[in-house]
Amino acid sequence: MNSTLIGHIARGIIIVLLQGLVFQRIYIGGASFNYFAFIIHPVILMLLPMKTSRFLLVVIGFVVGLGVDLFYSSLGVHASAAVFIAFMRPYIMQLLEPRGGYPVASTPSYRVFGLNWFVRYSALMLILYLMFYFSVEVFTFVYAGQIILKAISSFVISYLAILAYVILFNPK
Repeated sequence: MNSTLIGHIARGIIIVLLQGLVFQRIYIGGASFNYFAFIIHPVILMLLPMKTSRFLLVVIGFVVGLGVDLFYSSLGVHASAAVFIAFMRPYIMQLLEPRGGYPVASTPSYRVFGLNWFVRYSALMLILYLMFYFSVEVFTFVYAGQIILKAISSFVISYLAILAYVILFNPK
């Protein structure tokens, strides 16, 4: 195995453990206002290399989501949301593709494509994840207002955590 693959695997394991052991236990707003959830594990899928096949993205998304579901006891809710954004990632990449195209051997990061591109890319990926996750969690659109409120409030704190991670640890 090459060092890049080992780095992605190690980062994935650490982030899943952080999500399950630390971020799951952070409650902002108390029991009566539980609209804030730290969801950082989608960054694993966001930072996979550009040349990763769609099939492998979906498999990795399932494994990452299932790993998080083990900590949350949520029976596949995180797995389904992770599979969804893994499937959607090539379409999002196509939507945000720069004029010259993507270098095949690169990783989606702000160092390669600039902070403006990465902010749009990661924000779109995270909001899709959160909307899908909270929709599947309640499994009805009767609570559409609560789904949107949870997604937006969770997006703000999760996105700040993801940007801090990407900027501080500068994954390549």
